[in-house]
Amino acid sequence: MATQLHHGGCHCGAVRYTVTLDLAQPALVCNCSMCGRSGTMLMFVPADQFAVERGEDHLTDYQFNKHVIHHLFCRTCGIKPFARGKRPDGADTVAVNTRTLDDADVFAQPIKQFDGKAVR
Repeated sequence: MATQLHHGGCHCGAVRYTVTLDLAQPALVCNCSMCGRSGTMLMFVPADQFAVERGEDHLTDYQFNKHVIHHLFCRTCGIKPFARGKRPDGADTVAVNTRTLDDADVFAQPIKQFDGKAVR
């Protein structure tokens, strides 16, 4: 599989987005207090490879710990389709929850485990 355009969104459909990424690359599975509870599988992309098609006004922002990542979730259904933040070099990035992509097979996607509990 190669880098291609994918569509995704929350459960109720209020939030819809597009993203360009390669689903053959591993998604990050983190055990931090947020990811471990929500079960996200994250792929990070530059902000210019991501666009909200509709529902920006349905998103609620939640921040914790160092308050550097904007964990966004749908205020109607509670699903967290993506988060926004900055890379260590300062570039804007989006962490897409691949579980919210329309065409992703999360059982087939490779994963990489990350020990977020150890990060302080």
